[in-house]
Amino acid sequence: KSLLMTVALAVAALAMTGAPATAQAKKVIRINHAGADDIMGTEHQMFSWIFANYVNQKAPTLEVRIFPNSGLGQSRQVIEAMQLGSGASMHIGGMAEFANFCQARCGVVGLPFIFKGYDHVQRVLDGPVGAALSAELEKAGFKALGYMYSWGYRNVVTAKKEIKTVADLKGLKIRTIPTPVFVGAINAMGASATPMNFGEVYTSMQSGVLDGFEHTASTTLSFKFHEIAKYVAITQHLIDPTVVAFSNSEWAKLDGKEQAVVVEGAKLAIDIARAMSSVRETESFAQLKKLGMTITHPDMSEARAKAADVQKEMAAKLKAEDLLQQILAQ
Repeated sequence: KSLLMTVALAVAALAMTGAPATAQAKKVIRINHAGADDIMGTEHQMFSWIFANYVNQKAPTLEVRIFPNSGLGQSRQVIEAMQLGSGASMHIGGMAEFANFCQARCGVVGLPFIFKGYDHVQRVLDGPVGAALSAELEKAGFKALGYMYSWGYRNVVTAKKEIKTVADLKGLKIRTIPTPVFVGAINAMGASATPMNFGEVYTSMQSGVLDGFEHTASTTLSFKFHEIAKYVAITQHLIDPTVVAFSNSEWAKLDGKEQAVVVEGAKLAIDIARAMSSVRETESFAQLKKLGMTITHPDMSEARAKAADVQKEMAAKLKAEDLLQQILAQ
């Protein structure tokens, strides 16, 4: 454990005090996410664990249950059900996942090479762009409780081929989230984007259906992809902010006091998860290297230069040119 992790969990523990829950029937809040059941390994589970403990202590009428590893279903199916008022109460996932259900503008934060680092992401998500995204999600049936950083940049992981230059990506079948923005980002680097549910990636890599995938170092580690993949190329093509989304129909079932506790718990958990982003990214890369993965640093300058045109083209399709300009200007 890092010192920062220890401090973070201690802070959370201090906050998780309150009146003991009574024996009365409780309203159940079900959290779904695709991350591993690993507090140290995934932002999703760290948030869920802190949030659940806080709410279960502070609100005697509520009970939070966590379903990691897509326990209530794959993201698309869960989000769709939430719109209809069934299944999960909350889902934690990338904005790219929700862009399939709200106005296309939600996908703007998934454009390649738009973020300059965590401070930049924070300015964007906590400012007018974040407010605009929350408004779009509200129209689609979701209350955005806040945004996180995915614990790092997404990079390309390959099973057999070492990526020393961007040209080495040409033609490789690289899994990405089934959304036009992500597909466009991977294709822009010369690879062949292959949309696929996350739960299918491991076996598809084993069988050779995929040459690789793109994700964060912490996810690569927590799902043990080092067992079937040898290489990580530091492409840093995007950070895909995650949103903590509550179903509007489920939210309406909570009274004012319960809603206030949920908001408080989400803020605490988000603040801690955000603080851990750069730490967990660094620690995960170090661990992957110890486990035998080769980490390369291809020159991405040409890809970044070309990305400007890709950004404009995609933003136009998303009808989000204004949001793109705000992001790049911050």
